[in-house]
Amino acid sequence: MIAPDEYETRYSDRRTIGIRVEQGRIIVFAPRGVRAETIREALASHERWIRARQREHADREASDRLTQAQLDALKQQARAYIPQRVALFAPMVGVSYSRVSIKAMRSRWGSCSAKGNLNFNCLLMKCPPEVIDSVVVHELCHRLEMNHSRRFYEAVYRVMPDYDRRHGWLKQNGAALIAQLPEKKQ
Repeated sequence: MIAPDEYETRYSDRRTIGIRVEQGRIIVFAPRGVRAETIREALASHERWIRARQREHADREASDRLTQAQLDALKQQARAYIPQRVALFAPMVGVSYSRVSIKAMRSRWGSCSAKGNLNFNCLLMKCPPEVIDSVVVHELCHRLEMNHSRRFYEAVYRVMPDYDRRHGWLKQNGAALIAQLPEKKQ
């Protein structure tokens, strides 16, 4: 039986109930005013199909995940490549920095501390080189402005006028890359 917290219901002016499984999540499209019992009956009659779609999604997601060995290899590549890019762009930005660290991060591509320590996501090695450079410049510009103000972006665009195009690639493809990280250990 599909529990109420396993699905989301979206009401509209449609005439029939529709069910979709998107990234493992069940979405029910229902006519306005339909009874909750009618929705539960529709879910029950399609439960086998729904569970099969959820299994397919889980299998596909698991096969796309990086192994620990692959993750370690990306970190090693990043440690060899990214500090060179930082050293190249730092004089262009007009800043110094302290330490460059490479990590597997789930919510960031890079960060910069007030002490000048720079952190970069090892998954950047799965990005085009110009995208990696955009993250490097972004973090180096935080040495000038520790925020995302107009002055910060002026510094970014001064060094990299096509930053928006490069950053757009990350916005479009970044979530899929992050999803490749191994599952968190409980």
